[in-house]
Amino acid sequence: MARMGCTATWPASALPDIVKNSRIWRLLLSRLGRSAVIVAGILVVNFSLLHLAPGDAVSVLAGESGGADKEYVDRLRETYGLGRSLPEQLIAYAKGLLRFDLGWSFRNNTSVSELIWSRVPATLLLVGASVSVAVFIGVVLGVASSRRPNSATDNVISVVSLLAYATPAFWLGLMLIVLFSLKLGWLPTGGFRSADLDLRGFAAAVDIARHAVLPILTLSMFYSAIYARLTRASMLELAQFDYVRTAYAKGLSERAVRYRHVLRNALLPLATLLGIQFGSLLGGAIVIEMVFSWPGLGRLAFEAIMARDMNVLLGILFLSSLLVVFINIAVDMVYAILDPRIRAH
Repeated sequence: MARMGCTATWPASALPDIVKNSRIWRLLLSRLGRSAVIVAGILVVNFSLLHLAPGDAVSVLAGESGGADKEYVDRLRETYGLGRSLPEQLIAYAKGLLRFDLGWSFRNNTSVSELIWSRVPATLLLVGASVSVAVFIGVVLGVASSRRPNSATDNVISVVSLLAYATPAFWLGLMLIVLFSLKLGWLPTGGFRSADLDLRGFAAAVDIARHAVLPILTLSMFYSAIYARLTRASMLELAQFDYVRTAYAKGLSERAVRYRHVLRNALLPLATLLGIQFGSLLGGAIVIEMVFSWPGLGRLAFEAIMARDMNVLLGILFLSSLLVVFINIAVDMVYAILDPRIRAH
């Protein structure tokens, strides 16, 4: 029978055998080697494009101070290393990366590493919670929709998913602020925590959670619609396979077949899509962070663009690229473990 083995339960000794599998390690080393080339290419492209754009931090600082003579501006550029040629600046920046040094923020007068790491927790909370909510809602709606295709439930879920997919995130965020913050007064309009309250421990966590509800809900709505449609389509397709008919023939209940056999395999394409869409999730977080005044990497990137603080923007782009690349490697390795056919290539 086709695909009967893909839902089998692994024995306790399966994981050590996979760890000892030389093909798994060769695949991992191959992916890491390719990723190193990709990351190097991303660094060169980002650095070149940002530094070829007109204007820099010195021009912004001189403009804010009411102007400055050319000699003073040239001296500032020399001090910050902006007077050198583009290849020399790129080589100096790459050497700094090898020492885990992302440079200096001219605008904030602090190291880029400290500035970025101070914003990472807020972005991780926003993106991580949004992904979890989107996957949960998407899978639940997808499973419910696939139970009876073309039924009233399926049609309602399809319409709701289409509306969530087509609604601009910034507009949805503003409408949620109007409803839950201005009209009902249940939730804060924005920010990460209450600045006028000195909260500690559990009270501080509750306060952050209240501020995070609307941003998380706004960012997750778009992706939950995609995951719902994907889960529905995958489950309807897998339900036609021979191993599902065999499971019914063995006397398993519909619940057992649906969740132990069909849903487990339907989640594999969802894992692939998560890896592919992680970059767009970070990009979507920029809009959400601006709407809700959320102090994350997206808002920091926008501020860096406006101030021409290229070191900060480069650091954010570089770390985001690393994160996306390694998440895709993790997805590849999960597939290689689950599907031996991938390890053969």
